[in-house]
Amino acid sequence: MSYALSVDVTKVATNAEWTVGKIYLAANGKKYKYVQYDTGAGAVAAVSGQVAYYYLASGYNAHKVTSDLSDSVNLGAGVLVSAPTDGQYCWIQITGPATLALALTAGADGNALTPVGSTDGTLDVSALVTDHICAIADDISEKEIICDFPE
Repeated sequence: MSYALSVDVTKVATNAEWTVGKIYLAANGKKYKYVQYDTGAGAVAAVSGQVAYYYLASGYNAHKVTSDLSDSVNLGAGVLVSAPTDGQYCWIQITGPATLALALTAGADGNALTPVGSTDGTLDVSALVTDHICAIADDISEKEIICDFPE
């Protein structure tokens, strides 16, 4: 893993401008990861503030993400901070506080959150010890979470 020094995390690109998988630690303590977006079979468009999941079983190793939950293995990747189109490269937020564009599908402040049982672009409350927990609900009424997605 390598770290980027200074980045515009809202920028998207048709060709990779950074090494895919690169991590950026911002001055505010949030971490971001450089990934490639795939709309998936459902052609789910990226929306800033929505959750992305790793695309298929190889998505984590390939640093490829989607907001199409049906094309994931229920492994959260991060929160989109831009709206890339299919095949474009972008940054996702992986740690720190974030505000989602969509409400969580259930839960209360302090709940552990997972893609399992969710809908495209958001998270749900973890019900099983086997669920991938990738965030904690901070203020559910304001759609605020604390990200803890894998690097």
